[in-house]
Amino acid sequence: MDSIIPLLSDPAAWAALITLVILEVVLGIDNLIFISILSNKLPEHQRQKARRIGIGLALIMRLALLSMIAFIVSLTTPVFDLGISGPLGEHGEPTFETQFSWRDLILIAGGLFLVWKATKEIHHSVDDEPSGQALDKKGKAVISFGSAIVQIIALDAVFSIDSILTAVGMTDDVPIMMAAVIITVIVMLVAADPLANFINRNPTVVMLALGFLLMIGSVLIADGFGVHVPKGYIYAAMAFSAMVEALNIWSRNRREKIRGNSPTHSNGEIA
Repeated sequence: MDSIIPLLSDPAAWAALITLVILEVVLGIDNLIFISILSNKLPEHQRQKARRIGIGLALIMRLALLSMIAFIVSLTTPVFDLGISGPLGEHGEPTFETQFSWRDLILIAGGLFLVWKATKEIHHSVDDEPSGQALDKKGKAVISFGSAIVQIIALDAVFSIDSILTAVGMTDDVPIMMAAVIITVIVMLVAADPLANFINRNPTVVMLALGFLLMIGSVLIADGFGVHVPKGYIYAAMAFSAMVEALNIWSRNRREKIRGNSPTHSNGEIA
């Protein structure tokens, strides 16, 4: 408590908290999209429960990892090196490297899982033949509650480590990190149901979200190999795609509204 009170009167601490919350919310969008898509494949009465459990587990993981700061920092220590590196970039650093830490291995594994999962879901979405996979075009639930939770836990672990490493890079004050994590998870809890319902009402958004997951998975793999893609480019591309899709949805809804308000003859033809 004695260490928290001085932080409350420190403007720099408040600035760090606000900045960290914004970054954590942006990073949490990836996690929330995955949870939303996965929970929508469950029976309707289980969807909200799965989202609550998934986000709750994300909070528990983040707080648990924050209590092991020394361990988290050690995850960036190289554990083995294959001795291969790319040509030097403009800043004098290799364009890629094969010196792997536990963080790199976790990011690569998580990225591969995201790419595999998103590719499988896209394939099933465009395949006319029933394949028995988890996603049903007609909205029928064909995934078990336990399977959904296991997949959510796997991705929660990857995103939690990435989130905490971001927090560690922003500030040295654990109370600020914990406050930022709690605020972020509260925002995720508030946004989870509206986001999932929006995705469920607009099937085209599912394909866009799966495209996001493919891109995020590729970035995680690249990051694991030392190829650091500026996150600003990624989120700018996601924001632009979301804006275009929002315009498409608005245009489609406007056409449907006009069609619904158009006078018709008894034979159903437009007057």
